[in-house]
Amino acid sequence: MRMRALSSTAAAPPPAPPPPTPAAAAAAVKVYLNIYDISPINNYLYWFGLGIFHSGIQVHGMEFGFGAHEYPTSGVFQVEPKSCPGFIFRRSVCVGTTDMSRSEVRTFLEDLAEDYHGDTYHLIVKNCNHFTADVCKRLTGKPTPGWVNRLAKLGSVCNCVLPENIKVSAVRDETADLEFSVHHHCFVHV
Repeated sequence: MRMRALSSTAAAPPPAPPPPTPAAAAAAVKVYLNIYDISPINNYLYWFGLGIFHSGIQVHGMEFGFGAHEYPTSGVFQVEPKSCPGFIFRRSVCVGTTDMSRSEVRTFLEDLAEDYHGDTYHLIVKNCNHFTADVCKRLTGKPTPGWVNRLAKLGSVCNCVLPENIKVSAVRDETADLEFSVHHHCFVHV
């Protein structure tokens, strides 16, 4: 922060800040939840309020998601909006607005990525939809639509009928430092 020396002969108080301009009032940026089909079965399940979905959060023209891998490094990644590889784009839902700038969003996501390592991904308790719900709540103060992660919620209630490998809880490493890799468009721990 830059500080200015105060004059000892200052007689008048400093002028009041100007009123907000229309551009400043329009600083709120829309936040979108981009929803993708993981399976063609969604063409049938969707009409019953169910489906197997992947989701990403789009803000400032960038989309962020969370995926699994076997390393104790960030599973948070960035893609072009509405074009996440391996999934079929279904729809985009405006979930609210944020007053955060592009750089503030980037810093926020870099910090949040520490809680979302790829080896902590879990289909029932910590999947991509949990990540987008967390980001959405923190950016907009609003939840994501309930139907997006409904199958995982049902799975957590019906845990006794799930295969053993899905029941296993994830373990996470919180000891690494975070760095953003622009080349790979991924948040990684080094």
